[in-house]
Amino acid sequence: MAHRWKHLAYRALTALLAIGFVALTSVDATAQNSDADTVHADIARHLETEGLPGAVWTLVTPVGGIRIGAAGFKHAGTAQAMTPDARVHVGSVAKTVLAIGVLRLVTQGKLSLETEVGSLLPALRFDNPWQASDPVRVRHLLEHTAGLNNFRFAQIFSLRAHADAPLSAALGDVPLAVNTRPGTRYVYSNTGYHLLGMVIEAVTGSRYEPYLDAALLQPLRMHDSTFAFTTQTGAMADPRLAMGHFENGVAQPALPVHLRPATQFATTAADMGRLAQFLMGDGAIDGAPFVAPELLAALGGAHDTDAARAGLDVGHGLALATRDRHQVIGDCHPGTMVGFQAMLCLYPAERKAFFVAANADVESADYDKLNKSLMAALQLVRTVKPISAAPPPPALAQWDGIYVPAWNAVASLAWVDTVFNAVDVRWDGTQFQLAPIQGKPSSLWPAGGMLFQRDERIAPSHVLFVRDGERMLSDGLRTYRQVPLTKMLWLWGSAVLGVLGLMVVLLRGTWLLSRGRLASTSTLAAPLASALMLFAPLPFFFTQSFLQLGDLTIASGLLALATCTLPLGMAYGLVRLFMRGSGIRRPVLDCAALLAVIQWTVVLAAWGMLPFVLWR
Repeated sequence: MAHRWKHLAYRALTALLAIGFVALTSVDATAQNSDADTVHADIARHLETEGLPGAVWTLVTPVGGIRIGAAGFKHAGTAQAMTPDARVHVGSVAKTVLAIGVLRLVTQGKLSLETEVGSLLPALRFDNPWQASDPVRVRHLLEHTAGLNNFRFAQIFSLRAHADAPLSAALGDVPLAVNTRPGTRYVYSNTGYHLLGMVIEAVTGSRYEPYLDAALLQPLRMHDSTFAFTTQTGAMADPRLAMGHFENGVAQPALPVHLRPATQFATTAADMGRLAQFLMGDGAIDGAPFVAPELLAALGGAHDTDAARAGLDVGHGLALATRDRHQVIGDCHPGTMVGFQAMLCLYPAERKAFFVAANADVESADYDKLNKSLMAALQLVRTVKPISAAPPPPALAQWDGIYVPAWNAVASLAWVDTVFNAVDVRWDGTQFQLAPIQGKPSSLWPAGGMLFQRDERIAPSHVLFVRDGERMLSDGLRTYRQVPLTKMLWLWGSAVLGVLGLMVVLLRGTWLLSRGRLASTSTLAAPLASALMLFAPLPFFFTQSFLQLGDLTIASGLLALATCTLPLGMAYGLVRLFMRGSGIRRPVLDCAALLAVIQWTVVLAAWGMLPFVLWR
């Protein structure tokens, strides 16, 4: 009898446990379904308000594993619904995946982070003033600290790229300029990651796309991803690939790019979830080491830059940038490709991550709304780092002044970057006030030593340091240097005078022409013609795709011709003005206008902006 009661009790307890497990499972499944519905509703609302056709996303948690979703349209023109298994392009998120391929080779001992790139690519020429002590190394390419330019227009905006072209063809015969001492400063560079593709090919002896597909993606079980070029139209169209879009839902099929290792990668939400899980793990696959754990630990966070040595933790590591996003610190990488924008963010301490890709590249859209919705769904812990109670160092007022980008990632736009991206920095006794020419003012609070914290951040976000005798302000990803106010006044004044002079030539010349007083021999005839030439390329730019911006077209050819003839026309008019007889009064206004335009063209020429050639 006792045995029978024990048996009945055992069966009752088993039944209760089973019922409890089912109930808990049902509750958990219900909660997950509820969370999924909330995320879907949020994303769908943001797509509508921001004018985006569709999106796919991934949520990775230690309990729920990989959860994927989709909303909106796969193709706005056909109203085909976006599905969670749709393939998307991710733009520069490809850099993170490519970096893991390089770290796999490092783990295998086929190269090291300290390997000199020149030894792997002997045909490549670097113009590196620090070559003897600081050559460009593999680590520098991964961390964007090689000092290389980001890109040239012809390497990104072109309809003449070929998916099977040799990688070396994108670089041309010009030596690669190394603009900052390698390893000291973060300067985002698509060119650097293009070189990493060449490094992979040099080490493996095969094209990087099929090699990484087989040696990296297959072991990671990313079977729906590829580094090979994929598009939505033509004989080789991929029916699972979502269509890309621009403003107003204009469809745009994917196109080959010259710097393809930096941006070319097609994937799915589920595959990106698998990648995120691996990146937050121990580097092993099925118990076998795949990427060394110490390399995965260095994926984010600056390591050897000037800002890092000065004490700032945030910055770019071997594959990701550690940043405070919405008061949560994570390791992220954004991406933009023709018709797509994407974001991958990892939170390794909590083993959580998200990925999202929208199949539209809309200039006015706020893509961060998608990120915030997914971050909210992850329920990330907000950990505020304590700020040092020590008083700020003395003499901070000497850091007051105008700061400009320490280096310009796109060399051909250095003048524009300097003139329009300057920041006025002022210490008011308790905090630094930052007033950029473009953007909203902000404040930096003392956070101990030379570290400072932006008012909406939870950890030190900026650092002050001195490099080569210059005062620097850095947030880990952007570094600004203090410049004399007189220099900026000269640059701003030069631009203002140049524009005013050009307006005088246009208005006065047009007025004389309308009254029949502008003969071919007039001093303003040639200047007016050269000024009007600046408008000639506009109709052609409006009628061609902006993706042709780096190609030699009628528009870009006319722009180069117009910017070349502008100083010549002004100089010719000035010469004719002074060749007039001494008895003829020289118009002071005409003379001043011509001189104003000429001095501006000299400044622009000195900065490499004149003539403005887009295709070189």
